[in-house]
Amino acid sequence: MSGAVRIGTTPSRQARILGVGAHRPPRVIDNAEVCTWIDSSDEWIRQRTGIVTRRWAAPEVGVVDMAEDAAAKALAAAGLAGEDVDAVVLATVSHPYQTPAAAAIVADRLGATPAAAFDVSAGCAGFCHGVALGADLVRGGTAGHVLVVGVDKLSDFTDVHDRSTAFLFADGAGAVVIGPSEEAGIGPTVWGSDGGQADAIRSKVSWLQLREREAPAAGAAAEQVAVEAAAAAPEQAPWPYLEQAGQTVFRWAVWQMAPVAQRALDAAGVRAEDLDAFVPHQANARIIDAMVKQLKLPESVRIARDIVDMGNTSAASVPLAMERLLADGEVPSGGLALLIGYGAGLSYAAQVVRLP
Repeated sequence: MSGAVRIGTTPSRQARILGVGAHRPPRVIDNAEVCTWIDSSDEWIRQRTGIVTRRWAAPEVGVVDMAEDAAAKALAAAGLAGEDVDAVVLATVSHPYQTPAAAAIVADRLGATPAAAFDVSAGCAGFCHGVALGADLVRGGTAGHVLVVGVDKLSDFTDVHDRSTAFLFADGAGAVVIGPSEEAGIGPTVWGSDGGQADAIRSKVSWLQLREREAPAAGAAAEQVAVEAAAAAPEQAPWPYLEQAGQTVFRWAVWQMAPVAQRALDAAGVRAEDLDAFVPHQANARIIDAMVKQLKLPESVRIARDIVDMGNTSAASVPLAMERLLADGEVPSGGLALLIGYGAGLSYAAQVVRLP
């Protein structure tokens, strides 16, 4: 008899994005200012990355503040309030506390308590991971409306004297509300990881190494940790700045991510010519151009190029770029967009969505 018992009573349903919101910090940093930190030039930065300016948040503005602003705008766009939210999924790698999760604080500020709230750490792919989770929560009946936020304040973890990263990273937040729909508005997610290349993008110093370098504890184990930390980064300040093996990441993204994007199209039953927009992670303009070429996207597809004046905002880059296309009227309401995020992990995720 036990085999005939059904668990749950909510039938399967579809999900879609109902609203989008963005937070762009007011401070604009151009390449000329960056070149006062490192030996480089505006021309070199533009040619290598496509970046002209980037945004940095004020010192007193944190991940939670930016996420709250973007999320409030997404809720307003969806015609909803905080109490309508059943879950908050927040993607970030720069919340400066191990616990509590930034998502819980954002939920409280928005009046979404007692919504479930948790953070996702998947680097620049985090937002697309969050979309996958949010869609599944709605489709499965676990939640009615899910708020998904991608937010990062990478300026807190950027070594301004590191010539390989100082010109790349930026701050911002983007958010979407995912809710029920009669028709499918979020396609299957194609995702994965390659931990064998974890060192390609990472923090230079772990929190444990930071503690031991600042205040070494007694004992052989603590001494060994301090020795290892000093050997790993003898010239670095004791802070977990980000480092990146640029050529490794570039080659991986150019040759591995276009096939992932194509698989997301195939999984959704969508052809390149059916798309209205392509919204890839805003890491490098040359990577974006290479992916467009490999996917054979027609000229009718609008390509998000938020990187030009926003830089690399990690988990925030895809929702920020999507919001800009909509705000500028470059894509129609209800149009189809291919999203893909990729980065630290190395991790990636892609899906086709119907724009709100």
